[in-house]
Amino acid sequence: MLPRAWPGLGDWAGPAVASVMLPRCGAGLGGRPLWRLALLFLSPVRLPAGGGQLSFSTTCARWSKNRRLRQKRVISERKLTRYFVDHRKVRVVGGRGGEGGCSFYSEPRKIFGGPSGGNGGDGGHVILKADQQMKSLSSVLPFYQGFHGERGGGKNCYGANGAYMYIKVPLGTVVKEDGKVVADLAQHGEEYVAAYGGAGGKGNRFFLSNENRAPTLSTPGEPGQERVLHLELKTTAHGGLVGFPNAGKSSLLRAISRAKPAVAAYPFTTLNPHVGIVHYQDYEQVAVADIPGLIKGAHQNRGLGMAFLRHIERCHFLLYVVDLSVSQPWIQLQDLKYELEQYKKGLSERPCVVIGNKIDLAQSRINLPLLKEQIDIRVIALSALTGDNLEELLLHLRELYDAYVKTEQSRGQSPVKCFKVLHLNACGEARQYMTH
Repeated sequence: MLPRAWPGLGDWAGPAVASVMLPRCGAGLGGRPLWRLALLFLSPVRLPAGGGQLSFSTTCARWSKNRRLRQKRVISERKLTRYFVDHRKVRVVGGRGGEGGCSFYSEPRKIFGGPSGGNGGDGGHVILKADQQMKSLSSVLPFYQGFHGERGGGKNCYGANGAYMYIKVPLGTVVKEDGKVVADLAQHGEEYVAAYGGAGGKGNRFFLSNENRAPTLSTPGEPGQERVLHLELKTTAHGGLVGFPNAGKSSLLRAISRAKPAVAAYPFTTLNPHVGIVHYQDYEQVAVADIPGLIKGAHQNRGLGMAFLRHIERCHFLLYVVDLSVSQPWIQLQDLKYELEQYKKGLSERPCVVIGNKIDLAQSRINLPLLKEQIDIRVIALSALTGDNLEELLLHLRELYDAYVKTEQSRGQSPVKCFKVLHLNACGEARQYMTH
């Protein structure tokens, strides 16, 4: 029986508590009575002034845990480079085939049953598989070994084949061997056999003939295929923002989409390509990629070099971002086209538009008419910082996208579309991916 009143509780009621029957010992933890354990987990409530029964609360704020969802910590651009990998050298070896069995069948009343060794199982293949949930090649290991086949058993039992080993790679992965492209995994679920497994060995049952009625020969399994492959990831997007460092590409992508690339007042702020999705009222979506800044001699692997020039290859139209505040901004456009053409012929001839950024500055408004006189490409002057004239860019971006769709349909091919499956990257930022 609990005590009628506890010292130090003041006006806490005791009659209602006294009616609770708990054993003093035997069921407690560590030799403590259960009524003392009840005081630790149950929080008594004060009775009203007019009297009443005492109630207990099982949700004590003092003991409850903080169940609020923690926000993901924002990772800097430099730390993000450890998670984003766009090239990888992989050595793949197929599984070895199982050995052939060598045995003779024997049972009561049939001692000489003949050879009964089964063939060994085939080795497993190593297969590259494109997966839309993968965002980089960071999870790809430098070496993969296929599963081996099992040895053949007696009673003509064949060994089990080795299981296939699948390596998940993101969409847009190009597989190269000795500098030659051997596979291009651009669609979800597309597979490429990187290394074939070896064939299983033959058991002595295979060598049974009229000349040799009791063969003791069995062959070992063949080794699997061994290859050294180079995997390269090329970002899939409709349009690509191309420009020199500090031209305002990342700020422009933040202004027209929900992507959050790093923005700062020093060059090479963006070290990884970012893809932003531009939404329209008719539910059409256009993907725009922010390519890290290029410099003179990028095709010779200077600066960030060719590590990010490959991401421009899959862009169907280009958006040249030019800083109007510098002197002679048309020189930037000429240098950009030269670098693209030196990297790959015909890359600079794709549909394009010139975006004159930083129009909010006084010097930019002076250089704008001079730029239009020097080039014959459409120039859209805007400010990514203040948002001036972004509507013209969005309208022209839709025109470039519609022209691309019509071109692909006239060729009998399906254009690249965005789907609405989101994936969280290392920064906790939702990204959308492309598919056919």
